[in-house]
Amino acid sequence: MRDFAQGIARFQQDVFPAREELFTRLAAHHAPHTLFIGCSDARVVPELITGSEPGELFVIRTAGNLVPAYTPGADGVTASIEYAVAALGVRDIVVCGHSACGAMTALAHGHDLSGAPAVADWLRLADASVARTATAGDVPALVRHNVLAQLANLATHPSVARALAEQAVTLRGWVFDIATGGVEDLTPDGRTAVLAA
Repeated sequence: MRDFAQGIARFQQDVFPAREELFTRLAAHHAPHTLFIGCSDARVVPELITGSEPGELFVIRTAGNLVPAYTPGADGVTASIEYAVAALGVRDIVVCGHSACGAMTALAHGHDLSGAPAVADWLRLADASVARTATAGDVPALVRHNVLAQLANLATHPSVARALAEQAVTLRGWVFDIATGGVEDLTPDGRTAVLAA
């Protein structure tokens, strides 16, 4: 906690004064352009990867960057998606997987998750991705299949389906490579393109 206290002090002393105008504007206006759904992994920092300023991204982070298909009822992921699309009017939604993902590694290698039953239940949302991965243990392939599956799940959410029908939002699937900093774009037509390496 001491490091956090020092970090907060540095922010308040050095960063905030230099960016005070931005924070003053953000205090009264919240209009992110992109919903970024990424993994909870501490090595994946959406604002750092994309070079975004505060206020530009609305971020949801879940283990394995999983997005449950829509079902009625209270759900934090669903509520956040609906708010970003219907209330904030984001124009883009990115689902970002990443190399060396612990969730996908556990699934690809069949790790015993009996000691973490909530994690095991959550990761069942990736069963279809595991089934589509031709070679057992192929983590990179599973990561890619999983990103595409989560894009399909997103489209089941009423707010996203409406925005897609109105051509008001674009869905993108990315894979971030931790070791190189590269971002692979899994385009909707199935082609891949490297954004940076």
